Amino acid sequence: MPVVDVEIVGDVQANAELGLRLADAIGDALESQPGRTWVRVRHLPRASYAESGGPLDDAIRPVFVTIMERRRPQGDVLLRRIDKVTSVVADVTERDGENVHVFYAEDGAGRVAFGGSLVE
Repeated sequence: MPVVDVEIVGDVQANAELGLRLADAIGDALESQPGRTWVRVRHLPRASYAESGGPLDDAIRPVFVTIMERRRPQGDVLLRRIDKVTSVVADVTERDGENVHVFYAEDGAGRVAFGGSLVE
């Protein structure tokens, strides 16, 4: 049941193909079954993003990835998933991996409902 939000800062070819490519790549990285990883892609214009310390170098083009799973993985599994997701998102978005930032949300079980059914 991974639900993934991908927020891309700056110029990007935002289209249905990008969303599908991200969904397939992230689903593979998370080892989920086809149709079980849901990805929402958002574009944040460069003018709407800043970092403290002054103007940004044009080479900095971050991508923020937030992942929620039924149960958040732990230990080495978490580290492997972060590494894989970082790599595939960097590849699909044509960004440097050091500009891909992955956030893991709390467990979805017991607090998320799909179609009115609580995920246990």
